[in-house]
Amino acid sequence: MFSLLSRPGWVAISLGFTLALAGCALPSPMTCQPGEQAQVHDLFYFGTDRPGGRVTDAQWANFLAEVVTPHFPDGLTVLSGQGQWRSSSGEIIREGSHVLSLVHRQEPTVGPAIDTIVTTYKQRFQQESVLRVRSAACVSFR
Repeated sequence: MFSLLSRPGWVAISLGFTLALAGCALPSPMTCQPGEQAQVHDLFYFGTDRPGGRVTDAQWANFLAEVVTPHFPDGLTVLSGQGQWRSSSGEIIREGSHVLSLVHRQEPTVGPAIDTIVTTYKQRFQQESVLRVRSAACVSFR
């Protein structure tokens, strides 16, 4: 049998819940220091396993040259990784990946460019998804 909490008990639980949710709130916009510019940092995680094999280094290089670089010619960084994720069927998938780091201004052309990059990769290499992590950044070249 259960007992109902007293009013102070509910207040304590409510306060704890409220504080926990406050930790999940989005941070306020960043304030950049003198000499820095506010920009966006996007990280994309591209899996390399595909039906019948893997995305080869040559295929990845072609994708970068044909699809990514025309949209972001000012620069990008690519890292190799090993990761895992849960597929829509619930299976844990472990595979090599390419991590694409883009630092850019927030402009109207960025959204469609990113959509093109993600959609093309998924179609070209039969991928279920591409992970995107987007965050604010203060950028300077020193």
